[in-house]
Amino acid sequence: MSDTPTISARKVPHIGMPPMRTDQPPISHFEFWPPRLFYVPVALHWMWLSLRFGGPTLPTAANPSFPHGGLVGESKSTVFALMEGKAKERLATFTSIVRPDNSELDTAVAQARQNMVEAGLAYPVVSKPDMGCRGAGVKVVRSDADLIAYLEDYPPNARIILQQLIDFEPEAGVFFIRKPGEAKGRIFSLTLKYFPHVIGDGQSTLKDLIMSDARAGLVPHLYLGRNEANLDKVLDEGEAYRIAFAGSHSRGAIFRNGNEFITSEMTRAFNEVADGIPGFHFGRFDIRFPSIDDLQKGNSFRILEINGAGGEATHIWDSRTTLPEAYRTLRQQFRQLFEIGAANRRLGHKPDSLMTLYRAWRREGALTQDYPQTD
Repeated sequence: MSDTPTISARKVPHIGMPPMRTDQPPISHFEFWPPRLFYVPVALHWMWLSLRFGGPTLPTAANPSFPHGGLVGESKSTVFALMEGKAKERLATFTSIVRPDNSELDTAVAQARQNMVEAGLAYPVVSKPDMGCRGAGVKVVRSDADLIAYLEDYPPNARIILQQLIDFEPEAGVFFIRKPGEAKGRIFSLTLKYFPHVIGDGQSTLKDLIMSDARAGLVPHLYLGRNEANLDKVLDEGEAYRIAFAGSHSRGAIFRNGNEFITSEMTRAFNEVADGIPGFHFGRFDIRFPSIDDLQKGNSFRILEINGAGGEATHIWDSRTTLPEAYRTLRQQFRQLFEIGAANRRLGHKPDSLMTLYRAWRREGALTQDYPQTD
C-alpha cells in the first residue's frame, strides 16, 4: 500500500485527531474500578443470556473460524492467517517466532531477522504476544539487542508477533457487527484513542510533569514504571513527551466516544474488510490512520489487531460516559453476541465446552503474568 508511514519526531500531540474536549472530567468515577467490581452486573447479564439462548459458551460460535470465537485465548497469528482480499491489504505486515529456551536466544534472533526479511520488515517493529489482550507485553523493538531483552522477559515456548510499526498518531477501535445472513454489517462503536503526552517547561522533570498532569497524576502507576529510565529528565520548554505507546485503556491510553464521526464511507470500508475474513461476524478492529478525515472516507487505515467475541465497545471508557450508559452499551453488545452465536449454532457450528473454554482462559492468564512490561 502507498500509505506506509515513516518514523519522525512528533512536535504536536494528537495530530490528525479531533481536538480533545477540555470541558469534561479527567477520568470518570468508575473508569478504573477493579474489573471484579465493574463486571459484576455484566456477569449477571451473561448468566441471564445463557439461560435465554441456551448455553454460557454460545459466544464461541459467533466467529466460527476464530479459535474459541475470539472470546478468550485466541492466537493473533491464526486470525491474521485467515485474512484475504481487502482485509489482508489493510493488515499491518507481520511475522512471528517462538521464544525458545534461554540457551537458544541468539538462534531465535537470527530466525527473527530471517523471518522479517522474508516478510519485508525491518527495525523498528512492534513486538507483542501472539496470545493476550489489553495491551499486555507490547513493546517497540528497534534492534537485535532490544529483541534479546524482550525474549529474556518472555515465557519460553510461547509465540511472539513482530509487526510493522505504523507510526501514525491516530488510533481507534472500530467495533463491527454483522449477523449471519446479512449482506452488510454496521459499526456498533467507534473509540478514538489519544496517547497521553506531557509538555516540558524547561524546569520540571518528567516525573514531576506526570504527577502534576490532570489525568496522569490521578493514575501515575500506569506511567511511572514504563518511563523509569527518563523520570529524572528535564524536558525543554514546549517539548512534547509521549508517556504511553500501547493503545490500551488499561495501559494508559485515553479513550473518547467517536460515534459521531462514523460515516457511510467508513462503514463501507469495514464491510469490505469483513468480507475478507471468513466466518467473522462480531468483533473490534484496532487500527491506525493518518487523520480523522481519512478514516471517515474509509482511506489509509491499517489494522493492528482483531478482537473477536471477547472484544468490547471501548467508547464506554470515555470519561463523559455515565455508569448506566456503559452498562446499557454492554447489554446491547452481549445480547447481539448471543444472538449471533445462536444463529451460527442453528447453521451447524458447535460452541466450545465449558472445560475447553476454561483451559484456554487459564493458559492465557498464565502467559500474561510472564509478559514483559508494556511500553
